[in-house]
Amino acid sequence: MTDGGTDGGRKGYGTMRAVVGLRRWRHNPLRRSTDLIEAWVALGALLLMLVAVPAIGWISGALTDDALGRAIRAQHEDRHRTEAVMVREATAATRVASDPEAPAQRDPGRPVIAKWTAPDGSRHTELVRSAPPTLRSGETFAVWTDGGGRLAQRPADLAAARTHAVLAGLAVAVGAAGLIEGARRLVVFGLNQVRYARLDLAWARAGPDWGRTGAGS
Repeated sequence: MTDGGTDGGRKGYGTMRAVVGLRRWRHNPLRRSTDLIEAWVALGALLLMLVAVPAIGWISGALTDDALGRAIRAQHEDRHRTEAVMVREATAATRVASDPEAPAQRDPGRPVIAKWTAPDGSRHTELVRSAPPTLRSGETFAVWTDGGGRLAQRPADLAAARTHAVLAGLAVAVGAAGLIEGARRLVVFGLNQVRYARLDLAWARAGPDWGRTGAGS
């Protein structure tokens, strides 16, 4: 096992030991007040990990799925799959005239001049940059347009959106768990500082008499 795994196991064991020993510390005459606080903090962190973190992840994923679903449904309502007919292959001059930034773009497929009829009945003849590579003049292929016949991106897929929502929920859950663990460690660090300060104070009081006969009597 690696050192990192050993350290992680020790930290996890320390948290569980603090939680299990909570009841014992409540009746232990050697128990310090900081020990009890640390145990309660560890117990609270464990409960949050088991209850709050999954709930936060699920809610975040559900909200993300709902938002993406609405956006995608709106895309499907506004965009239409239309059959276009290739007129001819687009020349370099045509591509530049259509979009001056065309040489810097790397669109998949083959740029052609195509014509199609929009859902509203209007006819269009424009440059299509992503036609199938083997397409020939007079052959048809699918394009996506808005209601007015202007070229548009293909609508996103609902299944892919749901996958993104699940990943978003997991990311939020992991982040919440990290915040809880970070807060717990911050509290433990503060408690350790209090312990060190009390130990220094106790040693300052007992140090001058350490080793003397009858010291502390």
